[in-house]
Amino acid sequence: MSYCILWRFAVAQARRAEFEAAYGPDGPWAELFGKAEGFIGVELLRSAEEEGSYLTIDRWTTREAFEAFRRNFASEYAALDRRLGGLAATETRIGAFAEISGPVHREIASG
Repeated sequence: MSYCILWRFAVAQARRAEFEAAYGPDGPWAELFGKAEGFIGVELLRSAEEEGSYLTIDRWTTREAFEAFRRNFASEYAALDRRLGGLAATETRIGAFAEISGPVHREIASG
């Protein structure tokens, strides 16, 4: 089980490559989160239906781990938020969710 925070972003065409680099699993947000105990990873999803629409899923072991991160890294978080501000035209926090079970992987039968 994990604690997940989902964000939705609208990104202009001219900023998409920069946004993907910043918000992807190897970007500066993931690097900052990775300094904290309990961080699992970041997923970046690009909409297949809506041009310039993205979702991020920030995964933590527990809500408490995320809250400790926010307390312990508040100034670094604010500085990075300011530095990367403007990459997205809009940024909306969808909410925090507790994972009920892990992803299901099924083999596709060939033939």
